Amino acid sequence: MRRSIPKKLFDLFNHLFLGGIALICVLLFMHIIAISLSNNTAIVANEVKLFPVGFNLKAYELLLKESRFWNAFFISIKRVVLGVAINMSMVILIAYPLSKYKKEFRLRNFYMWFFFITGLFSGGIIPMFVLLNSLHLLNTIWALVLPTAVPVFNVILMLNFFRQIPKELLEAAEMDGCGEFQKLFKIVLPLSTPVIATVLLFTIVGHWNSWFDGLLFSTTLDAYPLQSYLQTVVIKMDFSSVGITDPEVITLLSNKSMKTAQIIIGMIPVLIIYPFIQRYFITGIVLGSVKE
Repeated sequence: MRRSIPKKLFDLFNHLFLGGIALICVLLFMHIIAISLSNNTAIVANEVKLFPVGFNLKAYELLLKESRFWNAFFISIKRVVLGVAINMSMVILIAYPLSKYKKEFRLRNFYMWFFFITGLFSGGIIPMFVLLNSLHLLNTIWALVLPTAVPVFNVILMLNFFRQIPKELLEAAEMDGCGEFQKLFKIVLPLSTPVIATVLLFTIVGHWNSWFDGLLFSTTLDAYPLQSYLQTVVIKMDFSSVGITDPEVITLLSNKSMKTAQIIIGMIPVLIIYPFIQRYFITGIVLGSVKE
């Protein structure tokens, strides 16, 4: 079937537009890497573009010796591991029963509206802080993972994907004596790889990039996750608040090379994980967003 000229022009515009955005992202990433590997003189003179000028690894050498940075880094790793385990467990166990029809689960609509409303509105930051303080969870990893244990958007995405699975498969499994948990783990989840990978990517990136809750619920420096640490050091440039008082170190940290080095190291885990998941991403989003 031949495409019309307007359709061809539209496709050409889309390819050029999206290609331009991708090119800008790549160039910006190259610029950040170049700054982290350049000397101070070239950076101050604004001579660094896409390639390092006066190549040196001083920023990375200093960063490897910064104990607070690595402490924050491993707190974020721990947060991602716990957060992914909790989020994925809750999302799957909530989405599966909600994917049933009303005749199979009589209170389905009530729970759907309950989760939908909680996804739109929250109790607010102050009640959350008071609650976590009352439970003695401040400055712990649980203050970072429990408040976001049930991401409603991911629940909706997954339950809509579950509803696309042919019900004849589940009926056949039920006739063979399978219970609900057997149907979930032996039939539904193996067929749901795209949406699981998509939700997994959302969860990993969400936990890894989150910084605001770290500032709110961590009142000691040693409890900061990585992004909260970077927000304090790189954005606000508040070195004393993270225990850096050496004038020579502060001089190096105030340089863009030190800031960009920390940003790059903070990006590495997501860059490693993304290529293994991205091939499922579009499929999971499209199928999980369509309601039968």
